[in-house]
Amino acid sequence: MRTWKSSCSKTKRANWWWLIGVSLLVCVAVMVASICLGVIPLTVEELVRALSQGPGAGWESSIVWYARLPRTLASAFAGAALSASGAVLQNVLANKLASSNVIGVNAGAGLGVTLCAAAGVISGWGISLAAFGGSLLVVLGIALFVRRAGVSRTTVILCGVALNSILNAMSESVSVLVPDATTLGQEFRVGGFSSVTYARLLPAMVLIAGALLVLLTLCNELDIVSLGDETAQGVGLPVRQVRVLFLVLAALLAGAAVSFAGLLGFVGLIVPHLARRVVGNESRWLLPICVVWGGGFVTACDLLARLMFAPHELPVGILMSIIGGPVFMVLLLRYRGGHRND
Repeated sequence: MRTWKSSCSKTKRANWWWLIGVSLLVCVAVMVASICLGVIPLTVEELVRALSQGPGAGWESSIVWYARLPRTLASAFAGAALSASGAVLQNVLANKLASSNVIGVNAGAGLGVTLCAAAGVISGWGISLAAFGGSLLVVLGIALFVRRAGVSRTTVILCGVALNSILNAMSESVSVLVPDATTLGQEFRVGGFSSVTYARLLPAMVLIAGALLVLLTLCNELDIVSLGDETAQGVGLPVRQVRVLFLVLAALLAGAAVSFAGLLGFVGLIVPHLARRVVGNESRWLLPICVVWGGGFVTACDLLARLMFAPHELPVGILMSIIGGPVFMVLLLRYRGGHRND
C-alpha cells in the first residue's frame, strides 16, 4: 500500500512538472507573439535580428526595443505578480474571494502612485516604493480589521469594495487639486501598458522577482497558515510574524505591478481560481502555475486588446474588467462568505 501511494505521488509530481513546463512554453510563445504582432507585423527572424543588433540599429530594432519589448515584459510581470498576490491573500485571509483589486490593495497602491506623481516623481524607485507603501497600509489594515472585529468573510469583501471607492475618490481628488498628478493619464486608472517605460518598469521588475523568489521558498509555511491559527501554532509556526510576512509580500507584488500597469483588475481572482481547479491548493504547485498562467494570461489579453480594433488600441484594463466582472459574480454566487456553496 505504501509503495502504491509513493508511486502515485511520484506520478502526480511528474504530471505537475510537465504542466508547469508546457505552461511556461505557452507563455513564452504568447510573449513572442506579443512582440511580433501589431500594426507593423514582424517575423520571428526579424525579431531575432532586432534583438541581436540591439536598440537603435534600425526601424525593426526601434519597434522591438522601445515599444513592444517593454510592453510585453510589463504585461508578463504584472500578470505574474497580481496572480501570485491574489493566491497569497486568499490563503492568508482564508477567503476565496479575496484579491488585490477586490479588497482595495490596488487602490491603495494607486493612491501612493498618485501622491508620488503629484510630488513630481513619475518613474524610478520612488514610484515603485510609493505604490508598495500604499498597498501595504491597506493590506495590513484589512488584516487587522479581520482579526480585531471578527467579521464574516462576506463583510470583508464588502468593506473592500467600500475601501476601493474611498481610495479611488482620494486619488481623483489629488488629481484635481494637483495638476501634475494628471500625467498618469486615464490609462493608469483602468490599467494598460502602452505608456510603459524602462525607467518605470525595471525597478518594479526587481521588486517582483525578489518577492516571488522569497514566496516560492515559503510554500510549506503558506499551506500551514491557511489551515488556521491553532493548527499553525500546534506545529510551532510563529503565526503572527509569518502572516505579516506573507501580507507584506502580497502587498509588494501588487504595489509593484500597479506602479507601471495601473489599476488592473481581476487578474488575482481569475487565475488563482482556475489554477486551484487544476492543481489543487498545495502552494508548491499552485504558486508557480499562478505565476506562469498569470503572465501569459495578461500578455494574451494585452495582445488581443491591441489587435481587436487596430490601429486603435483598447486599454487592457477594460478588457480585463469585461472578463473579470462576470467571473466575480459567478464566484460570489458559488461561495458564501468565502466558502463554497454546494
